[in-house]
Amino acid sequence: MNEHWYMLTLVGRDRPGIVARVTSALFDGGCHLGETSMMRLGGNFTIMMMVRFAGTTHALEQLVAGEAESLGLRLHVDRVEAGLHKHVEPDVRITVYGADRAGIVAHVTSALAEAGLDILDLISDVGGTEQAPIYILHIEGRALAGIPALVSALDIVKGEGVDVQITPIELMVG
Repeated sequence: MNEHWYMLTLVGRDRPGIVARVTSALFDGGCHLGETSMMRLGGNFTIMMMVRFAGTTHALEQLVAGEAESLGLRLHVDRVEAGLHKHVEPDVRITVYGADRAGIVAHVTSALAEAGLDILDLISDVGGTEQAPIYILHIEGRALAGIPALVSALDIVKGEGVDVQITPIELMVG
């Protein structure tokens, strides 16, 4: 039996039972899960799952389509080149706080990319109040040119009223 990896994505309004119903449908259909990411954003729920399956893209869609429809979720499936145990570990964590304004994510991530950051995970949120919103970025990645290069790149951003914290991530081995 020749199995393939697929990236299955579901998006819709959050409600109890989404994860249980979708993963049960996949299990019942003979699928194996790899890495997954599931989160709630602004009252909506999104799931991205690496799924190993012996059938076609269409067959995998059909396994989940009934549950997706009954839960009001939009479904998308792509065949991907993937595998397990290919996770890259971050060596730096960056937290950015600043007044919410257009372009803050683009500006910060562009500065970091130019300084050699390979972004592995990015989570953003809006805090504060409606009158004084604060944008918060949590970024983890690999400092390919070293952490001092990231510090230098973010010094410019700090000058624009943004608070930045850079913390090396020490990986424990053994």
